[in-house]
Amino acid sequence: MITVAVLDDYQSVALKLGDWASLGHEVRVTAFHKNMATVDEAAATLAPFDVVVMMRERMPMKKDLIERLPNLKLIITTGGSNRSLDSDFARSRGITCCFTRGGDSTYTTTETAWALILGHARALTHEDRRMRQGLWQASIPTTLKGKTLGIVGLGRLGARMVPVAHALGMNVIAWSQNLTPEKAEPLGVKAVSKHELFSQSDYVSVHLVLSDRSRGLIGAADFAAMKPTGVLINTARGPIVDEAAMMSALREKRIGGVGLDVFDVEPLPADHPIRSFDTAVLSPHLGYVSDGTYNEYFEDIVDNIAKWRAGTPVRVMK
Repeated sequence: MITVAVLDDYQSVALKLGDWASLGHEVRVTAFHKNMATVDEAAATLAPFDVVVMMRERMPMKKDLIERLPNLKLIITTGGSNRSLDSDFARSRGITCCFTRGGDSTYTTTETAWALILGHARALTHEDRRMRQGLWQASIPTTLKGKTLGIVGLGRLGARMVPVAHALGMNVIAWSQNLTPEKAEPLGVKAVSKHELFSQSDYVSVHLVLSDRSRGLIGAADFAAMKPTGVLINTARGPIVDEAAMMSALREKRIGGVGLDVFDVEPLPADHPIRSFDTAVLSPHLGYVSDGTYNEYFEDIVDNIAKWRAGTPVRVMK
């Protein structure tokens, strides 16, 4: 018997997607619908399993957990990479680490960022709540034409924001630690300093990879530089933004608001104070979630398990 654990299946879809039956009766799959909050809980729960399937970076698999899983032989992570998996340590213990195709997350993250921008500009979440209370118009929405979008990180994801901004009549500026005018100009984007980006932008959209260099990169000085009507959009990773500085700026109404798809702690605690701000448009890390992405994920998960059992090559992580 081969036992498979699918982690953090928040939407309870893991057993409905992918052709698990093709693996035969010798493979038993268990999906876990809630996050395991501690290493001790995860170690106790996952100790019997031969295979662990990680849903992106929802739960880290670091040395302190892996070394407590004596039966673990295969780790599959959805997507093409996963910084929360200590694959080097896993491989040193003879554990195979492999991945899946990335789906259409490049597009879905862009869509989510624009949904947050438009939701804020058109006051959609605020008015939706009022409509459900039997009320009518209260807000005066913002027109995006002529506004400035500031992109933090003009890489693969950040660059996808640009054509939409131009189609809506927005000006686009960008900053990152390595951005040059030569890279920005062909996209119709002006490269500026970090201070210029935060002081000139009506909407600041974050599109960086979380690393030691980007952790806490957006802090109190950046919020102080923003316009009183400025809005921060984050679909990258929560810890890139100093949460305490962000909460202070919201509480003191020094910025116009935020649109957040990512948070320091996920799932977001039920009592987190960000939930109480009308100036915050929130979504539960939907940036990479879509039917197309999930279909690819689970097709490749089943395929990896089948190939691993047969001793044929899998999509091995570098």
